[in-house]
Amino acid sequence: MHDLTGKIALVTGAASGIGRAIATAYANAGARVVVADIAADKAAETADAMGHGAIGMAMDVTDEAQVDEGFARTRRELGPVDILVSNAGVQIIAPIVDFAFADWKRMLAIHMDGAFLTTRAAMRHMIDAGRGGSIILMGSAHSHVASKFKAPYVAAKHGLLGLARVVAKEGATHGIRANVLCPGFVRTPLVEKQIPEQAKELGIGEDAVIRDVMLRDTVDGEFTTLEDIADTALFLAGFGSNALTGQSLLVSHGWHMQ
Repeated sequence: MHDLTGKIALVTGAASGIGRAIATAYANAGARVVVADIAADKAAETADAMGHGAIGMAMDVTDEAQVDEGFARTRRELGPVDILVSNAGVQIIAPIVDFAFADWKRMLAIHMDGAFLTTRAAMRHMIDAGRGGSIILMGSAHSHVASKFKAPYVAAKHGLLGLARVVAKEGATHGIRANVLCPGFVRTPLVEKQIPEQAKELGIGEDAVIRDVMLRDTVDGEFTTLEDIADTALFLAGFGSNALTGQSLLVSHGWHMQ
């Protein structure tokens, strides 16, 4: 399952954090990887550093034309996509009563519109190629639970469950699997940014945010690691049948249990 030789993988938000860890794991497993990121320079630098024939490209996942062109370029240069990881995301922390509508729309556009546009493009490749594929949507433990001050994030992450389940049903006859990978708190720049924001909103210290908010419900008081997520993404990419589709996999040190 961990041999991706001959596969073409496109990972969004892949110039840093979770996306970069997954893209690197795929490249090391033999895949040709597209590092897609809104930051073109960082995408190119990441692909160069990764080696293994990776290419970097700019992709704003909320821009339909840019997404479709990115997938078209991938087909021209590498071949049709076999694996999609829809990972691009942002976080904005605020109570609902203070949440700007523009920020709400931006969050849903990146997380939900981006997942739809990249999924649609990937499915078109996979159906045309006739060799199936794996679509992995980056959810969160917040795909199953809620936290204060994260209304659009929680709403979007819940929505990804529905999207994946529909893709699983529509894609099954074409050998296309779709699953949602749901990390707990991973100490990426996105999470680092939340620590002082949560401390301000809750009126507590940053150490207390980590101990009493982020890690309180884990079984061991530990952050989920990039390696934890990359290993799970590698497993999902290489799984060989429709036995595992339409599911969500929580990787959270027990922060939430199904």
